[in-house]
Amino acid sequence: MKAALFRPAVVLAAALSLAGCGRYGEIRLPALDEPAESGAWRWTAHPAPVMPRGAPGAWDSIDTLNPSVWNRNGLLWNLYSGYDGKTWRTGLATSADGLAWRRAGEVLSPDPHTWEGTYIGANGAVIYWQGGWLYFYQAGDPPRIGLARSADGRTWTRLPHPVLEFGPRGSWDERALADPYVFPAGGRLFLYYLGENRARQQQLGLASSTDGVSWTKLRSGPVLEPGEPDSMDENGLGEPAVFASHGSYWMIFTGRSRNEVRRLGMARSRDGVHWERLPLVIQGESDWNSQVICDPTVEVTPAKVRVWFGGGDVAHPVENIHGQIGYGELAWAPAGG
Repeated sequence: MKAALFRPAVVLAAALSLAGCGRYGEIRLPALDEPAESGAWRWTAHPAPVMPRGAPGAWDSIDTLNPSVWNRNGLLWNLYSGYDGKTWRTGLATSADGLAWRRAGEVLSPDPHTWEGTYIGANGAVIYWQGGWLYFYQAGDPPRIGLARSADGRTWTRLPHPVLEFGPRGSWDERALADPYVFPAGGRLFLYYLGENRARQQQLGLASSTDGVSWTKLRSGPVLEPGEPDSMDENGLGEPAVFASHGSYWMIFTGRSRNEVRRLGMARSRDGVHWERLPLVIQGESDWNSQVICDPTVEVTPAKVRVWFGGGDVAHPVENIHGQIGYGELAWAPAGG
């Protein structure tokens, strides 16, 4: 997940009393027009961070992580998370090329007088949809998923309640919800997110909505579960990023190994529900992201898939990882090419 879900305080008895039932149903992403192509993705990464940590004493001075990038009329908007050693906040940065970013300051801070408590948004998903900006974020302890709206991408109004609640007692997401990633398709929004059960197992699930406020969860449960012992995600997985390309849906996700080293994995699907893991594992290649590479967000272009991600040099599941934001690209190599 994006940072704070892994705090020891996430599993609280109070979650049982807050668990909700919500709506459940069958969900599938729209059928893809083209046949699934055979081939493989090849990864290359920019060697240095494209967004380093903020200046000493700044709100994002300890960790700069969790990018969420959206292209609006040729300008890239990035709602990212910053940590100053005490509090996580959400900030805005913009860029023309995705490499040089201009910070615009923080845009969301926790409101202790609401359901958010003292924690907000060390994770979020921003999109421009139906004439306005939507930002889905995690907040609270244990976390749930909320929604903020904006007309200009700079001034945000939060809904007074979460838009996605805990599952019922005994469900796979009864104890925590986090890591929202929203994929618009066919006039609907599809939300991939992390859920945690009472055994602290973290898995990925799916919900859909027509307005971003009222959601239906997939009745069959999680769509991706942790890997086998000694795998890159045996301790859990989260932070999904989903896109369509070359006749398939693809997911990039963060995996946590036994020693809390984090890497990115990939999976492939035709319907957005049934996923097949790929052998590709993306790990940090430089000193600054040697222990953690996480938090992917993507932009699909005709020539490549652009990926921004968080990285750090400390293997820790929460914060203080010297987090910075990096950039890489996925290029498609057709089979036999």
